[in-house]
Amino acid sequence: MTDPRPYHILSYGTLLGTQFYQSFVGGIVAFRALPRPQFSSLQAAIFPVYFSLQTALPVAVALTASRGGQALGLSGLADPENRLNTLLPMATVALTGLINLVVLRPLTTNIMRERKHQETRDGKKSYDPAPHSKEMIALNKRFGRVHGMSSLVNMVSLIATVWYGAVLSKRLE
Repeated sequence: MTDPRPYHILSYGTLLGTQFYQSFVGGIVAFRALPRPQFSSLQAAIFPVYFSLQTALPVAVALTASRGGQALGLSGLADPENRLNTLLPMATVALTGLINLVVLRPLTTNIMRERKHQETRDGKKSYDPAPHSKEMIALNKRFGRVHGMSSLVNMVSLIATVWYGAVLSKRLE
C-alpha cells in the first residue's frame, strides 16, 4: 500500500484516458449527436470536472513518481534528471488545466451568455446562417478566438501528457 508505483500508473492512465476521450471521442460524438443547445449544456457540465481532473491528476502523477518504489518527493522532482522529464510535463499539464478552468472556461461561458442575450435581441441563433447583426458577428468572433485558445491549451496539455508517457515507458523493465 505504500509503494507509489501503482498509484502513479493509475493516475497517469486516468489522466491520459480522460484527455483522449474528451478531446477525440466524447466531445465530437456529442457535437454530432445532440442539438446545439443540449450539446452546450452537456459541455457546460463536463468542462468544470474535466479541467479539474486535468489540473489535479498531474499533481498526483508527479507526487507518485518514484525510483525503485520510493517516491521522489518534491526535492527529487527538482533534481536535474527529473526536472525536464517529469516535473516540466506534469507542471505543464496542471497549469494548462488550471488556465482552462479559471480563465478560459469562464470567458467562454460569459461570451455564450452574451450571445444568448444577443440571440433574443436579434431573433436569430448565433449558429443560424448569415446574415447576422454586427454585435453577433463580434460575439461569434470572440467566442471562436477564446474557444480556439482553450482547444490549443488543451492540445498542449495532451502533448505534455503523451511526452511524459514516453518518458515513463522508458523506465519500464
